[in-house]
Amino acid sequence: MPFKRYVEIGRVALVNYGKDYGKLVVIVDVVDQNRALVDAPDMVRGQMNFKRLTLTDIKIDIPRVPKKKTLIEAMEKADVKNKWENSSWGRKLIVQKRRASLNDFDRFKLMLAKIKRAGVIRQELAKLKKENAS
Repeated sequence: MPFKRYVEIGRVALVNYGKDYGKLVVIVDVVDQNRALVDAPDMVRGQMNFKRLTLTDIKIDIPRVPKKKTLIEAMEKADVKNKWENSSWGRKLIVQKRRASLNDFDRFKLMLAKIKRAGVIRQELAKLKKENAS
């Protein structure tokens, strides 16, 4: 399978370190071998080291160093947020955030639900084994 995630203008990336951790940003220009100019609708445009970015499969069609308004329109047109939330990677991060926000009582209720589900599965499996044996 060929490599598809290149550093290019319009590539959507996830910030994996620093104060913008977890945000989706768009590469609007490549500064040098180690840094890119990134921008997002809810942040100020700035340079970011490639080590702090994780490239995604999502790419939008924008010119080099677009205005903020143009970038926002291109992101909405490409439906970046929806694509991200429907990707397996995005769904996994949403689940992680939801689990991290659980309080002690929620974790307890979750444990009880898992025990109950396992019991139902065990009973159904026993029924199937019994039917196959006879």
